[in-house]
Amino acid sequence: MVYRSLIRPILFQFDSETIHDFVLRRIISHHRLARAVSPFFTFRHPGLEQTIFDLTFPNPVGLAAGFDKMATGIPAWPSLGFGFSEIGTVTGQAQPGNDRPRLFRLKKDRALINRFGFNNNGALKTASTLQRWQEKNLLHSIPLGINIGKTKIVDLDKAHEDYSFSFKTLWPYADYFVVNVSSPNTPNLRQLQDKSFLTDILKTLSAANGEISGASKAKPVLVKIAPDLTFEQIDDVLDVIQQTGINGIIATNTTIARENLTSDETLKNEQGGLSGKPLQKKSTEIIRHIYKITRGQLAIIGVGGIFTAEDAYEKIKAGASLVQIYTGFIYEGPSICKKINQGLVRLLERDGIRNVADAVGVKL
Repeated sequence: MVYRSLIRPILFQFDSETIHDFVLRRIISHHRLARAVSPFFTFRHPGLEQTIFDLTFPNPVGLAAGFDKMATGIPAWPSLGFGFSEIGTVTGQAQPGNDRPRLFRLKKDRALINRFGFNNNGALKTASTLQRWQEKNLLHSIPLGINIGKTKIVDLDKAHEDYSFSFKTLWPYADYFVVNVSSPNTPNLRQLQDKSFLTDILKTLSAANGEISGASKAKPVLVKIAPDLTFEQIDDVLDVIQQTGINGIIATNTTIARENLTSDETLKNEQGGLSGKPLQKKSTEIIRHIYKITRGQLAIIGVGGIFTAEDAYEKIKAGASLVQIYTGFIYEGPSICKKINQGLVRLLERDGIRNVADAVGVKL
């Protein structure tokens, strides 16, 4: 309540990206401060713990890619109640992204529009940052995902090489990887969801995964898809995933649709990807479709419009083993993970379910 009634109105007076960078660099990145406030923002319960990809997730609520592009806040995310975090998107080469302004709040719709364009430090510098966290034993308090994308200046027919460079460079630091082929903010990137391009990328990464891991275990790899695909297109993606031995899917990225928004015309027509409450229903429908088609055999991470425990539970019942938040974190503040996790336990107990894993896909 304090955040929503007092802190958020102040923060929302400033430019969206400026305040985001300030909070991340000046507050969240101070891991000692984060640890000090940890009791106020964390909640543990055995009913929330799961093992997926041979990784232990203390709870199913993760930080979605896009919030911590530079791996600045890694040590703080466990202290804010997250069960896992995902950095990036990281590209093979460093790039500044699109011109500012590129992040917009649609407060009436509880949504954001971003057109960042994969601004990041590139794979090599990101690896150096992760190495420093690793040397301080601060890297793997919770599972860490690394989201990789295509460098803007790289041609589509060379995309598999660009992804492979990032994958190989960052492999020692990731618990799992996400192949981002669905951002609307890099020209033509979504074409990489087509069968031929996607097959090339995933086959290349699978080969690199086996080569690097050797006798040890390969890293789990997931694909992040757009909410604007038809079910037929999604089925094509699932075919490629099955053929290439990929471990899971993230549903979904931001949308280019602008349906049923109440914000003013100028704001809602800004170019970029829309996230938040307007995406909630569509992403859940896609999760449910994927779960049905794959008969629950493919791990799903659900993203899109999660603000409450009920929102998260709906996606879990649709088929998501894990969920991620971004826009909800900005609107609800640092207590959101604790509230969602406490609420999930109440919902599980209400329904007579002992562990969140047993709730996955129960609502079909």
